[in-house]
Amino acid sequence: MIHPLCEQLIESVEQGLAPIQRAFDAYQNECFIPRPPEFFALELCGEAGELANLEKKRWKGAPPNDAHTADEAADVLIALMNFCNARGIDLAAAVALKLPRIGTTLPSA
Repeated sequence: MIHPLCEQLIESVEQGLAPIQRAFDAYQNECFIPRPPEFFALELCGEAGELANLEKKRWKGAPPNDAHTADEAADVLIALMNFCNARGIDLAAAVALKLPRIGTTLPSA
């Protein structure tokens, strides 16, 4: 049995993520040159690496730079949206299918 909070999260993802992904797709197609999914996969890796590097520095004691961290997190989301759109992945559907497999489940009665 799926945890009620997981069920609520799935509903929120299904209702909220799809229109955001469509808006990213429209913006990317209108304002930028076409790129293959491989480009966006590499971009996603690069942006995630930049975010990880900031966290590594923070972990080692560097003063936090929350604005820079937020900027890199936004880059990761943008790159993920662009990759999913280029690859034809419905991210809301994929997340809704994944959450029950990784979420907390209720014990069987």
